Amino acid sequence: MSVLRTSLRNVLAHKGRMALSAVAVLLSVAFVSGTLVFTDTMNTTFDKLFAMGASDVTVSPEGAATEDDDSGPATGRPEALPASLVEQVAAAPGVRSAQGVVESMSVTVVDSRNKNMGSTTGAPTIAGNWSDNELRSFEIASGHAPRGPTDVLVDADTAEKHGLAIGDELRTIAVTGDFTARISGIAAFKVTNPGAAVVWFDTATAQKQLLGAEGLFTKVTVDAEDGTGQRELKRELTAELGGKYQVQTEEEVADAGRQDVAGFLDVMKYAMLGFAGIALLVGVFLIVNTFSMLVAQRTREIGLMRAIGAGRSQVNRSVLLEAVLLGAFGSVLGVAAGVGLAVGLMELMSAVGMELSTGDLTVRWTTPVVGLVLGVVVTVVAAYVPARRAGRISPMAALRDAGTPADRRAGRVRGALGLLLTAGGAAALLAAARSTDAAGGSLFLGLGVVLTLVGFVVVGPLLAGGVVRVLGAVVLRVFGPVGRLAERNALRNPRRTGATGAALMIGLALVAGLAVVGSSMVASATDELDRTVGADFIVMSPTGQPIVPQAERAMKETAGLDHVTEYRIVDTVLTAPDGSRTKEGLVAADPTYAGDLRRETVSGTLADAYGEGAMSVGSLYADEHGIKVGDSLTVAFQGGETTRLKVAAITSDDAAVDKGAAYTSIATAAKHLPAEKMPKNVILFGKATDGQEAAAYSALKKAFATYPQYDVRDQTDYKKNLEDQVGQLLNIVYGLLALAIIVAVLGVVNTLALSVVERTREIGLMRAIGLSRRQLRRMIRLESVVIALFGALLGLGLGLGWGAAAQKLLALEGLKVLEIPWPTIGAVFVGSAFVGLIAALVPAFRAGRMNVLNAIATE
Repeated sequence: MSVLRTSLRNVLAHKGRMALSAVAVLLSVAFVSGTLVFTDTMNTTFDKLFAMGASDVTVSPEGAATEDDDSGPATGRPEALPASLVEQVAAAPGVRSAQGVVESMSVTVVDSRNKNMGSTTGAPTIAGNWSDNELRSFEIASGHAPRGPTDVLVDADTAEKHGLAIGDELRTIAVTGDFTARISGIAAFKVTNPGAAVVWFDTATAQKQLLGAEGLFTKVTVDAEDGTGQRELKRELTAELGGKYQVQTEEEVADAGRQDVAGFLDVMKYAMLGFAGIALLVGVFLIVNTFSMLVAQRTREIGLMRAIGAGRSQVNRSVLLEAVLLGAFGSVLGVAAGVGLAVGLMELMSAVGMELSTGDLTVRWTTPVVGLVLGVVVTVVAAYVPARRAGRISPMAALRDAGTPADRRAGRVRGALGLLLTAGGAAALLAAARSTDAAGGSLFLGLGVVLTLVGFVVVGPLLAGGVVRVLGAVVLRVFGPVGRLAERNALRNPRRTGATGAALMIGLALVAGLAVVGSSMVASATDELDRTVGADFIVMSPTGQPIVPQAERAMKETAGLDHVTEYRIVDTVLTAPDGSRTKEGLVAADPTYAGDLRRETVSGTLADAYGEGAMSVGSLYADEHGIKVGDSLTVAFQGGETTRLKVAAITSDDAAVDKGAAYTSIATAAKHLPAEKMPKNVILFGKATDGQEAAAYSALKKAFATYPQYDVRDQTDYKKNLEDQVGQLLNIVYGLLALAIIVAVLGVVNTLALSVVERTREIGLMRAIGLSRRQLRRMIRLESVVIALFGALLGLGLGLGWGAAAQKLLALEGLKVLEIPWPTIGAVFVGSAFVGLIAALVPAFRAGRMNVLNAIATE
């Protein structure tokens, strides 16, 4: 209990000095807890949605994964079931009722101004028939259900988001054609709608317009009689239908739905936890610095404790208990802040179109436990070395004048170890850059990143002396004696300067590395586009929707175009001469595609691959299976015939566009596929007649104005869009890394604040011999700037190395151009100086307010 009381008393006595460390723990734990609460809430939202919408048993075409699955997205038309199946199911034992459902996600709904009513977050637009089955999940809030071909019912969230009202006209675009209807009613979700747009028609209209004929459904929902369980009913229906259809219970449908969104949720969860881990790592440096300085400043106090009988283990435990108290306090606040962060993320997602309700807020018992354990463990681990150092203080050594330990130089052993780790990491990065195997190169890259990072952290104090002197000569000397004092203060304790700079280094190294990869990605894609794309225009959907026939006709009828090249993806199974079977998406295109996308060939001619009964394969596939030009492959077209096609060309996979693709002609695919199974185009390429590029572009834009689901781009637009997409992704990453940088800035603030306390007497003496308050504050600000620039220089240098190695490795995937974004690197470096200035504001202000006589009298 005495150790606990001592620890508690020390924490309370130095609460101001520990406040920023507590904030670092709070931020890191808040990010972890917020991520867990946010993803758990999303899971709850989808669980409720899937559970409420499912019937006891669902019958769907064989191969359909979930109730929301559009099993024929390539054709633009979902797989259908005959209406007679509803009657057959209804007559089966144990069935209380059965209803036919029409549902399609290959539609676009626009208003009278041709504005897309769909979600901008990737959520689907769903069109179907209104039936009693929909009353499980919806209720009509106003108006009435659709009664004929001119009526449409729309969900309330979409109506509110786009300002729709009863009587407004909506146009639905499907592969079967466009049709218009007026809103007859608005239906509200009974649970939270994550963002889907939903419209309903009467059954006959939905069948005709979405499936192309009446008397068809996409699934049958079945309710069991009282006393009949779902599993029992499934067995009865499976036996009744002879295994021709997929039969799923309510639980199985819900599980399949969860699996559909699990990938997206897991990526978001682990990405955010990864950035939280980076923030925790940076927080470790802050905590280590804080406890190291506190131990140094309490040398006399600890020595007196040792002199009156306290053992090493007691002192050690006392410091570790302080860490436990600090970690527990910061973690409790962090868990609470995490809930607030999750609510904020939900509001942000709602603002961009993905609706999440705070009514579904889910805080599982594991979340606060994980937050508390994580915060306490990280704090204790960070405080372990300072605690051991405190335990080693001898009574006699501690009875000298108060101050920091005499040995402030970076040790030779530490320096040698740091250089060894850095050299090993550099060798691994070099191996990654020279690797010809993506998997092995990735391992070398990861090893190189870890080793160089640890090496720079270890060797940081050794580098501090030289780097700070250079920075001082460039930045500080112009400020005269005050600048030289700031330089000497930064050099006074290389370990502290190195640890403080390392915290900032980690975040900036990641920023620089990702900036290099992002810029190289854009530069490589632009270069690849210039070299390989001969088409003037590219038309495609950003969400991957197939191009409906009416939009395809509109392009082909556009004036000023020399030709239009179609691009479809056919699901096939290829059987190589060695007997291996591979599921492949075979690209079916027009012969003009050979000119619109200039793929290099290893052997043969790509134009020959579009001949009758011919195809091409990628070089990696050819090498793996020993295929050469002239060989024949067995090709099984999904939903069609199995045939043999001759390999007329082998394309080089040393490319970023269509890497690994196998090609054949549309005529060849159509010969072996029924018309209803032939996939729709996913891309259309257009080549303008010579001299009519501008007129053709304008005409294309006008032709597609009524089809807002597709983007019409020339090569300049395409490059700009690619740059914007990469830029948006990097901005999100930078935003997440900002947490680590904020924690690093807190570290600079804490280091300076504790340094000011440590140098109280020295500051008093300098003030006594003529140093003004203004000069004192400038000295502290300049010291902060040089520490921040030191961390930035190390971080940017490290990040450039990581980025260059990653680009060389990604060159195997077509990322061939190394582009270093010098403006971004320069802006980050200059911004680091401002970060240093901001971090020094409070410590400098407190130093300037010191009473000179009291400062001199401080021991």
